[in-house]
Amino acid sequence: MQTVAPRGAASQEATQLKDIEALVTARMGEYHVPGVALGIVKAGRVETRVFGVTSVENPQPITVDTVFPIASITKTVAATAIMRLVQDGKLVVTAPVQRYLPDFRVKDESASRAVTVAHLLSHTPGWEGQLSTDDRGAETLARFTSGLQDLPQLAAPGEVWSYNNAGFGVAGRILEVVTGKTIHAALRDLVFAPLDLSHAFTQTGTAMTHRFAVGHRQQKSGETEVIRPFELPLNVTAGGGAMSIASLLRYVQFHLRGGNVLGSTFLQQMRTPFVKKNATTDEMGLGWHLRRLNGVLTAAQGGTGSGHCLHAQFVPDRDLAFAILTNHAEGWRLVQHVERKILETYEKLAVSPNQATGGNRGVSEDMRVHATPLPAQPAPDQYAGRYERPPVTSYELRVEGGVLRSGKSPGSSYVFYGPDVAYVASEDGTSGNYVGMPVEFIRNAAGVVGWIRVNGRIGRKV
Repeated sequence: MQTVAPRGAASQEATQLKDIEALVTARMGEYHVPGVALGIVKAGRVETRVFGVTSVENPQPITVDTVFPIASITKTVAATAIMRLVQDGKLVVTAPVQRYLPDFRVKDESASRAVTVAHLLSHTPGWEGQLSTDDRGAETLARFTSGLQDLPQLAAPGEVWSYNNAGFGVAGRILEVVTGKTIHAALRDLVFAPLDLSHAFTQTGTAMTHRFAVGHRQQKSGETEVIRPFELPLNVTAGGGAMSIASLLRYVQFHLRGGNVLGSTFLQQMRTPFVKKNATTDEMGLGWHLRRLNGVLTAAQGGTGSGHCLHAQFVPDRDLAFAILTNHAEGWRLVQHVERKILETYEKLAVSPNQATGGNRGVSEDMRVHATPLPAQPAPDQYAGRYERPPVTSYELRVEGGVLRSGKSPGSSYVFYGPDVAYVASEDGTSGNYVGMPVEFIRNAAGVVGWIRVNGRIGRKV
């Protein structure tokens, strides 16, 4: 482990950091994570800690300038870029998408007219979000956006929260059109350069010229392997960024404390609740996922890529920000433990037992960490049925032996820890890494279950 020494840190904070370092080291061993970069900003004091190596095959020490893909944390960069255009009077965040992309269409004409830029940034356009992106060079986002014309609605714009990469692809196209630049140049000129983020990139060919943390996973034999090939996602605004811990921490600190690049009014708007994540207590701002711990607002965004799991978070009222970068597919498990340790250690903040935390913030969460099954489970019949996510997949839920299940028999079982909120249970032993995955059921205006949300993505009941 390499340490960047604290400057003037109080002895109590030094002890807190050592406890966090020990947790990181322990979880790295438990989950086979080769490398981790950690950064914490408290009351203006910056602490960074780096652990392990970039690759098990070509082990170079992780440094504060080692570049990691940041995956969906890039969504907040896209939202920041859009808010800069709002500040400059070039864009209205509540305006319809068609104001900036007149030819924009999805299958539902009313939705095509109604969807706004804010819907895109808050994951509420109402259509499926897990769509593939073809490499069309400079035309990638233009072609992606025009290819949505046959995409059906799962909900009306703004009606139901559902994690949505496709919406951020459309937001990226808006950035290109309004600025007249490629998405790479737009993010560089609107965010990276003004914030002096020296190790922040959106193109694989540039990111890989720096010391780079490659992605890993576990083979069935138990060996840790490098994932090949690697390329930053083509849907840049949904997840195609890369940063070092030093640059990412500087970026998150900007969102925490502000600066000349974006006025406080616009930063505040990004972390103001725009929509509630139905069936849960979590909310969504513009780009940032919002969660209250002991009544205190936190803003976060995680990321999951090809063998990378990452997290960035800030707590405005406590002057605290932190980021965690890992280079292993199971790194999300480490992230979850370290996130909660930092919040508890620095501010005595924690998820309450059985708090209905919502779905997905860009990285997986195991609900079993804080949730236990209700002693009396709700009647499962109300949740049974077919749920569709065109064009991606569908879910068939049935009741067997009084238990709600999905998949081939015996399949995965669900247990409820609160009204309409559940997680995948481990009792049948078939769910593997999905055990603990959040599942929520969302009711329509008539009070009837109309949607399922699995790990943050909705399917419509038919």
